[in-house]
Amino acid sequence: MKLRDIFKLTSSSLIAHRLRSLLTATGIAVGIAAVVLLTSIGEGLQQFVMAQFTQFGTTIIAVNPGKATTAGTSVGVFGTERPLTLEDALALGQLPEVEAVVPFVQGNAEVEAGSLHRRTTVYGAGPEMPKAFRISVSMGRFLPLDNPLAPRALAVLGSKMRSELFQDTNPLGQLITIAGSRFRVVGVMESKGSVLGFDLDDTVYIPAARAMELFNTEGLIEIDVMYAEGNSVTSVVNSIRNLLRARHGRDEVTITTQQQMLEVLGGVLDMLTFAVAAIGSISLLVGAIGIVTIMTIGVNERTGEIGLLRALGARQSQVLSLFLGEAVVLAAAGGIAGLLLGAGLGQLLRLFVPGLPVQTSLFYVLLAEAVAIVIGLIAGVLPAQRAARLDPVEALRTE
Repeated sequence: MKLRDIFKLTSSSLIAHRLRSLLTATGIAVGIAAVVLLTSIGEGLQQFVMAQFTQFGTTIIAVNPGKATTAGTSVGVFGTERPLTLEDALALGQLPEVEAVVPFVQGNAEVEAGSLHRRTTVYGAGPEMPKAFRISVSMGRFLPLDNPLAPRALAVLGSKMRSELFQDTNPLGQLITIAGSRFRVVGVMESKGSVLGFDLDDTVYIPAARAMELFNTEGLIEIDVMYAEGNSVTSVVNSIRNLLRARHGRDEVTITTQQQMLEVLGGVLDMLTFAVAAIGSISLLVGAIGIVTIMTIGVNERTGEIGLLRALGARQSQVLSLFLGEAVVLAAAGGIAGLLLGAGLGQLLRLFVPGLPVQTSLFYVLLAEAVAIVIGLIAGVLPAQRAARLDPVEALRTE
C-alpha cells in the first residue's frame, strides 16, 4: 500500500462521516481554544506586571532593616537593635558606584487644604527620588537639597491629590496640613497611575526626616540605591553590605536586587500561566476520550474493510498507519481550529475589555498544536492496534 493510498483511504473515511469527524475535532478545538485563551491572558498579565515593575529602571537595590528569614521576608526593625537611619543613607551615597540614594518612610495621614481634607498615603523620601525612579515633576519642583537631618517642611503632591485638594487652583506656595503639621507645596508630580496596586497619584511626598517625626519612627523602612549602569551588581551589593556592616557592627540588613525581584516575580507569573494552561488542558482530555470512542466505533464498522485490505496484502503496520493517520488528522484539524478560535476570542477580549492584558504567545500556540497531535496519536493507538491485529479471515466473515 502506497502512502498516497493511505492518505486517500484516511481522507475518504473522514469525509464519509462528516458529522462524526466534526464533533470529534470540535472536542479538541474547544480544549486548544481554552489553553490558548487562558495562556494569552496569563502571558499578557506577566508582560503587564513586568512592564509596571521595570518602568522605574533596572539598577535599583533595596536595603531593608533586619536579616531575611528562611521564608524570604524581612523581619524589619523588630529584628535588629539598630534600624536603618538617614546617616546610613548619606553614607551609602558616598560609594563610588552609587548614583542616587533614596531614604524611604511610608505612612497614612489626613491631609487638609482649606476646607477640603483627604486621607492618603504619605511618602517620606529624599531629593534624588525622581532620578532614581525615573519620575517627573509636572509643576514646580521636587523636594530640594536641604539639610537631610533637618529639612524644611515642604511637600510635593501627586496629580490626583492636587486635583482633589486644589481643583484648578495653582497649589504652588500654598499651605497644607498633614496630621496636624503644616507643609508648603513646592511641586506636583506627573501622573503615573497605579503600579502593582499602589496609586502613585493619590499621595504626598515630604522629606524623610519630617516623615519620621510625623509617624514617630526611629528608622527608615527602606533605602533604595541606584547604581551606575555597567557596574557589577554583585560588586555593588558587596560594597553596600560591607559599609553597613562597618557602621552597624554586624550584618543585619536584607539587600535585594531588582534582578532578584524580577526572578521571583517572573517565577510566580510563570507558575500562574502554567496553572491556567493546565486548567484549560482538562478540555483536551475530553477531546482525547472522544477520539478513542470514535476510532473504536470506526474499527467495528470497518472490520470487513480491514479484512479485505489484509487479504490483499496490506501489512499490520500499514493498517496501523491508516487508523493513526485518521486520529492525527482529526486532532490536528481540531487543533488548528482551536488556535484560531482561542486567538480570536483573545482579540475580542482585548477589544471589549481594554484594561485586560491579552498577549498570545507563539510558544504556547505551537505547544498547543503539538499537544493536540500527540493526543491524537496517543488516543488512536489502541483502536489502531486492534484494527492491525484483526485476523483477515475472521474480519472478512463479519462482512
